[in-house]
Amino acid sequence: MRSLPEPPGTPDHRSPDRYLLWLARRSWPSLAWSGAVSGGFWVCLTLMSATLGAAVDSGIAGGGTGALLRWSALLAGLAALGAVLVLLSHRADCFNWYASAYRTVQVVTGRSVRLGPTLTRRLPSGEVVAVGTDDIDRVGEFSESASALPGALVSVAVISALMLDSHVTFGLIVLVSVPLILVGMVPLLRVFSQRQEHHRDRQAELTTRSTDLVAGLRVLRGVGGERTVGDRYAAESQRVRAAGVRVGWADAALQSVRELLPGLLLVGIVWYGARLALSGEISVGQLVAFYGYTGGLATAVRQLMRVASAYVSARVAAARVVRVLRLAHDHPDPEHPAAEPAAPCDLRDPASGVAVPALRTTGVVCPDPTDATAIAERLGRYRDGAGGEADAVLVERATGRAVRLRDLPRSRVRERILVATNSAHLFSGRLRDELSPDGGLSDDALARVVHAANADDIVRQSPSGFDAVLTERGREYSGGQQQRLRLARALALDPEILVLVEPASAVDAHSEAAIAAALPVERAGRTTALVTTSPLLLDRTDHVQFVERGRVVAQGTHRALLASVPRYAETVLRTVTTGGNR
Repeated sequence: MRSLPEPPGTPDHRSPDRYLLWLARRSWPSLAWSGAVSGGFWVCLTLMSATLGAAVDSGIAGGGTGALLRWSALLAGLAALGAVLVLLSHRADCFNWYASAYRTVQVVTGRSVRLGPTLTRRLPSGEVVAVGTDDIDRVGEFSESASALPGALVSVAVISALMLDSHVTFGLIVLVSVPLILVGMVPLLRVFSQRQEHHRDRQAELTTRSTDLVAGLRVLRGVGGERTVGDRYAAESQRVRAAGVRVGWADAALQSVRELLPGLLLVGIVWYGARLALSGEISVGQLVAFYGYTGGLATAVRQLMRVASAYVSARVAAARVVRVLRLAHDHPDPEHPAAEPAAPCDLRDPASGVAVPALRTTGVVCPDPTDATAIAERLGRYRDGAGGEADAVLVERATGRAVRLRDLPRSRVRERILVATNSAHLFSGRLRDELSPDGGLSDDALARVVHAANADDIVRQSPSGFDAVLTERGREYSGGQQQRLRLARALALDPEILVLVEPASAVDAHSEAAIAAALPVERAGRTTALVTTSPLLLDRTDHVQFVERGRVVAQGTHRALLASVPRYAETVLRTVTTGGNR
């Protein structure tokens, strides 16, 4: 029993064809085995027709009961072998589907994780969804059907050889007609490919619109735009339906040709064979065998045409997969990384003047949420500065050596600096795995970070405790409960530098006060930045920096700024008057 998924390897994303070829090379033992089994099955069917014809001729020639029994035993043996080969072929085909589909899932998911926000900035959400669903199916279906290609070719070759041996004209008819049939499909395949690609693009656009519509439904209802956007969605849905119908017409034409042309070949061969049998050029047994050959030949030609159709669909899908794999990260790794500064380090954002001293808790207050987002993103290198001098830097406390974040490998920046925002997702699965994905935290450690995030009640509400199962995005919890779980997850990772963006904006005042009291204790000996306007959280910081128009304009303790900077007091105390809605 082989296990899946297997290690994906490095994909070749230079073109859709190269990607499909890379998949084939990665699974060549399974594909070769599948093709061999399929070829063996078709040879069995062809030999059964030859055996049946020989048995008829033997009976007519008076071979007797013994000869009849021998031919019957041979037929039974071929039938049994064919039945076994069918099972093996089906199992191999299924494995090929799963291997290629899972490998595609792995490389696309891995690339998506490495791209992070770059992916959604570069590609519409509908495109991403379609790649992860429909396109993966198409790639898998092509790998599954690929084994029919060698089997069908072997069948055509064996049948041609047997027909040439019995009657040269028959063999030549097969050798000439099969390529002509396949060539005749090319114009239809081209139309099918174009229409399917157009339908796929429209489908992705519609999916993007639907996800945007669901995300903004509450706002649309508030401004009375629900009907207008709904009508627009309906119109686009009709365009997608029309494109799908055009694909259906092209597919129906392919299906018709797939049945018609082999059927015409079958009729022609049977008619010609019957004439030869009546004239005595071939025996009755050979005619019977030819009937079997033509049936196998028609099926083989249909299989070849089906593989061609599957290839067209897979190529369209692979083009979308390659598009994801080709995306370059907005913040690429440096060609020559700088020497990494040793901890502890200060974290500084020259563009704004914000400095996060090592081993302390620093508050950053921005009246404009846009400034808060920009600063947090630069501190975690989710956004680079406008110029080289404006990039965030790590400053080694022991030596004072400063290193720009863009000069360090992105993976190391992510390991050392965690930016936790309220847009982070909660994933489905056990709560234990959500808080500690690598399983490295004990129940006591999990209980500690949960307590620091004031999320004890969330754990207690389920009899399963940390083994409680979350739904996707934690939809069974309120907004405040989700926020506390996200905070607990960030604390559980225990990064060297933690940047928390409004970590208590959705909780009640009691929970906010509890979080404010627990955070400095939990993060003792670590570097923490709180980008917030919460006076409860700011009162527990060691130092606060006030940012206006993108620059630090005042700094000091929270209470000193309240007393000396009116604009600061207005910004943070406003949250108290509106906090009843949080």
